Amino acid sequence: MAEPMKIRATMAGDTADIKVLMNHPMETGQRKDAKTGQLVPAHYITEVTATVNGAAVLKAGMGGGVSKNPYLGFKVKGAKAGDKVAVSWVDNTGDKRTDETTVG
Repeated sequence: MAEPMKIRATMAGDTADIKVLMNHPMETGQRKDAKTGQLVPAHYITEVTATVNGAAVLKAGMGGGVSKNPYLGFKVKGAKAGDKVAVSWVDNTGDKRTDETTVG
């Protein structure tokens, strides 16, 4: 399983500012290994979803053109301190990861 995501959720007025750093290699499948000369297999996040207290607030698609360890930042109006934020991703190999935090 992949490394945990780093998630920060802070309040700014009536809006939660959520920042996520996802640990993922994000390989396109077009790069050659320097030692072997073989193509490195494609391995990238295809879908990211975020929920606040179980309600979906974000659904995004990604592809191989996104850099290693992608960073995602977004804002959610109407959230409040103590709300539970969950962020999930699925990659092209079927691997999944979900991490949670609370709005501070």
